[in-house]
Amino acid sequence: MLNQPSPLDLTFQALADPTRRALVERLVRGPASVSELAQPLDMSLPAVMQHLAVLESSGLVRSEKVGRVRTCRIDGGTLSLAEQWINQRRMEWASRLDRLGQYLETLKNQGEEP
Repeated sequence: MLNQPSPLDLTFQALADPTRRALVERLVRGPASVSELAQPLDMSLPAVMQHLAVLESSGLVRSEKVGRVRTCRIDGGTLSLAEQWINQRRMEWASRLDRLGQYLETLKNQGEEP
């Protein structure tokens, strides 16, 4: 069986690019058409659409076409999974640092005894 990237892998791969992060930042404020998303970027519309395709395949963005307008919106669930993963790592490291601090305090206190 081929190794398939996990949804979390796809999310972080999608967010690795600064243009895609900028698109996500814009979409966090609310839905936008592809042309609205492309306007502030210094690239062609097809290039923006390629970035949006990566975001869609990762599950970060959903789009819907009505007539000639494709509107994109953020999928908060996928973003939440990445946030949860990061928070778990942060809690693990905080716990490790707390234990290290306790250990160093114990060493310090042992050195003060006659």
